[in-house]
Parts: sequence; C-alpha cells; structure tokens
Amino acid sequence: MTNTRLTFRRLSAALIAAATLCAAVPAHADAGFQNWINSFYTTAAREGITQSTYRKAFAGVKSPDPEVVEKANYQPEFKHKIWEYIDSRVNPYTQRIGQEMAAKHKRTLDALERHFGVDRTILLAIWSMESNYGAVLEKDERLHYVPRALATLAYADPKRAKYARTQLIAALKILQAGDISPRELNGSWAGAMGHTQFIPTSYLLYAIDADGNGHRDIWNSVPDALATAANLLKKNGWQAGQTWGYEVAVPNGGTQYSGQTKTLKQWAALGFQRPSGKGFRDGSQRATLKAPGGPGSPGFLMTKNFFVLKRYNASDSYALGVGLLADEIAGYGGLQQAWSRPDGTLDIKQKFELQSRLKELGYYDGEVDGNFGSGSKAAIQAFQNRNGMAPDGQPTQNLLRALRN
Repeated sequence: MTNTRLTFRRLSAALIAAATLCAAVPAHADAGFQNWINSFYTTAAREGITQSTYRKAFAGVKSPDPEVVEKANYQPEFKHKIWEYIDSRVNPYTQRIGQEMAAKHKRTLDALERHFGVDRTILLAIWSMESNYGAVLEKDERLHYVPRALATLAYADPKRAKYARTQLIAALKILQAGDISPRELNGSWAGAMGHTQFIPTSYLLYAIDADGNGHRDIWNSVPDALATAANLLKKNGWQAGQTWGYEVAVPNGGTQYSGQTKTLKQWAALGFQRPSGKGFRDGSQRATLKAPGGPGSPGFLMTKNFFVLKRYNASDSYALGVGLLADEIAGYGGLQQAWSRPDGTLDIKQKFELQSRLKELGYYDGEVDGNFGSGSKAAIQAFQNRNGMAPDGQPTQNLLRALRN
C-alpha cells in the first residue's frame, strides 16, 4: 500500500509539473508539439528527470525541427557501391589529416593504447569516419539541438518514435549530470553526438573523462571522445595487438565461400592468398570471407576485431572503411587490388587529379578531397559548358582526358 501511495504521489506530481509546463504556449508555437513535450514529462519524471532539468532542456523549443523531419523522410534513390563508399572515406586527404592528428595528439593516443589496448590508428579512423576529425562540429548548419531533434522524431516519426523516446530520456540524463550545457548539446538529426558520434544511450554506457576535468565531454575534448570510442571497443571484446582482417585475392569461384568462417590456414589451402605474398600471422585464427565488390574485386578475411568494429556501426562497409583507413594512416599502404568498377568511372587517385586540375584552372575553390559534392559538380558543369560538353556534372574518364588536354 505504501509503495502504491508513493507511486501515485510521484505520478500526481509529474502531472502537476506537466500542467505547469503547459500553462502558457506561445501563439506562434506548434501547439501539438508543445502538448507532446509537456505530456512526455510524466515519462521523464519516472526516469528521475527533474522539472528543472526538463525546463532547461526545452527552454525556447516551440516547434519541431523541420530539417530533422526532412532527413528522416529522405530515402536515397540508390545505395553507394562499395568502391564509392570507400573512396569517399579512405583517400589521400583522410590519410594525411589522420597522420597529422596522430602527431598532434600523440600523448593522448599513447595513453589510450596503453589503457585500452586499441590501436591508435583505429581510433583515428573512427574519428575521421564519424566527424571528419571534428570538422563537422564546426559547421553549425549540419548540427541539431539534440533534445529538440529527438522530440521531433518521437512526435512526428512513428517508425523512430520508440528509439527517439529512449534516446531523449538518455539525453536528459546527460544534461542532468552536468557533463554539457544545453547550449552545447548538439548532434546529428538522429541524436548522434560529438567528435565520435555517440547516441545518448551509448554515451551513458561508455563515456570517459580522459582529460580529468570532471566532465565527460565528447563535444569539446578530443581525449574524452577518443577514450569513449576506445572504451566501447574494449568492452565489446577488442583483441589487443590483432588486426581487423586481411585483403586477399579471391580465386576463381571463390566468392561461393562468402560469409563462411574458417581458420586462416584453411583459407590459404583453398587458394586465398595475400596480394603482397606475405603469409598470415596466426594460421589458427578464425576469419570470415567478405567479398563486397563481387567477382574481380578484392576479398577480405575478417577476424574478430572486424566484428567488434561493427558494434560501433553495424555496416560491413563502415567497418571495412575503418580498417582500411587505419592501415593507410599507419603507413601499411592501401588496397593492392583494384575494385571492379564500371567502364568510364574514376578511381580515387583520378578523382583527386580531376579536382586538382579543376582547381588549377580556376573552376573549383574547395578542398581537394576526392568527394564530389555540389561545389565539385558545379565546377565540372562550368568546365563542360565552356568546352562544348554536355553539362551533366559527372566525373568521368572522358572529362579527365579533356582536362588533361
């Protein structure tokens, strides 16, 4: 009976607080959204969120975030091919910046390797993949206020409502703990936050105060952000001193084994060899064959650490990108085999050359990074228009030949 009374009292207090929060809705606000925010406080209160925290979190939030709704509803017309995905994330630009960051943050990375046993180049590659080494955080137009973004999803997106409610409670707990101010609680449209893009629930599980200032600040502290990533990997079984996998040449008919797991010695007996001619460090280690580019493209024998990387992001392409970029930053070299690309398309070196030539001729003033966004496409179209070519804005072998001439 006592527990029932206490529960009733807490619920009543939450309802009174919600009514207080709802008392004055500005005329220009979205009334439905405001009512949702006010009614959600009863749920937040049951999770220990104080009225003060809730008020601070939603001060000035009057309507859903329209960009969040747009991004949530956006469905790409096609999926990137594996070589397009890897080109955009593993290239001379991301390698160079990674090596610069390795030197700049050497002391931090030394300490993290000793404590967590995770290779520094893996942490740098994750940092690159998640926020372009923090550059994304400097572009305010790409950031969203996390409580507003998550409330928007919970209110307006039935498919993501359950996820958003859970993440919103976690975000409120982060605010209540005092690790970050409401003004700085920014992230992606889906609530991923900081240099290493942690969703709020993962932050609560893995966030680390590595710089010792009393706050777990993955938004402003590189040591905290990288330590948080290392903590996630270690707690999910990262094997210190082991690789993520090996590039292999796939023998004729070998793609039939995709998805199968064998020892590296067994794979070698089936004709799967490293292009460099080097053997495998531990033939007894088990590995799973992945052939994301299909016949004629590189294959990969993925070891345990590859699947630990997928605990960070469940995509095979993501984990492969992290592994390949880590190897590039470490100086081991990139892929030794070419992807089986469609005729007329460019490889990553040619993409860099094309951008560089456009820049030298005054058509392009952006970063030479191998990525063809709106700026690169506009530059291509300008060159095509001036040289009597169809202005499709596409980077092709024919375009590169024209630029060379």
